[in-house]
Amino acid sequence: MRLSEARVVLTGASGGIGLAIADALCASGARVLAVSRHREVLEPLLERYPQHLAWVAADLTFLADRRKVLTAAEAIGGINLLINAAGINHFAMLEQLDDSEINAMLAVNVSAPICLTKLMLPLLKQADSAMVVNVGSTYGSIGYAGYASYCATKFALRGFSEALRRELADTRVGVLYVAPRATRTTMNSPAAQALNDALKANVDDPITVASAVIHAIAGDRRDLYLGWPERFFVRLNSLLPNLVDKGLRKQLPLIRRLSHKPDNENLKP
Repeated sequence: MRLSEARVVLTGASGGIGLAIADALCASGARVLAVSRHREVLEPLLERYPQHLAWVAADLTFLADRRKVLTAAEAIGGINLLINAAGINHFAMLEQLDDSEINAMLAVNVSAPICLTKLMLPLLKQADSAMVVNVGSTYGSIGYAGYASYCATKFALRGFSEALRRELADTRVGVLYVAPRATRTTMNSPAAQALNDALKANVDDPITVASAVIHAIAGDRRDLYLGWPERFFVRLNSLLPNLVDKGLRKQLPLIRRLSHKPDNENLKP
């Protein structure tokens, strides 16, 4: 896809990865509808790219707000790129989570992107060439203690992406699934950051992730997994899950200890 010809709906645009993607798209000449609940973080980009960037206020868990996004997309003559980058996360053992927190993750990470994609498909199909991009996670392929509900949502998004790709195989709409590894964003609670530090995990900058996503879109890729060690473990987990079980079990005491910290609070993107 030629990015200079892209007309984009981008969700989660005020989050770390979403904001970096918005910046990269506008710099490439794309026209972007940035969807988020809050405008403040987007203000510098709106001032820098007044001809390329517009903000759409929406909570995508509500049908009325998803329809608002559709109306905005129709107003610019349709779209050829939908990027589902909105998401929320909690680092906690399952029994520590309230039902409301679990349901919120399911609503934002799974139901919202599926329902928005369904709504946007007629517009996407009208384009000469179009793409749906779903931003998942390495945890969409590897189940990890402390992230059981989050993993469930990202496994679901990966399955949705694969099935949708096959469903649209005889159309001009492609599907790209993106799996970032740990990324330095406000979605990570202090406890999650402490776990990454303790495990000496590789943590990417959002700009690095955004650059990889932009190149994958331009190259009409079908999937993108960031980080060599993470790609290896995804493959190993699919072939030898018992081996991965044994390795990750050693981390359980640390995960349990950090997940009980009082400052373990979720921060939405």
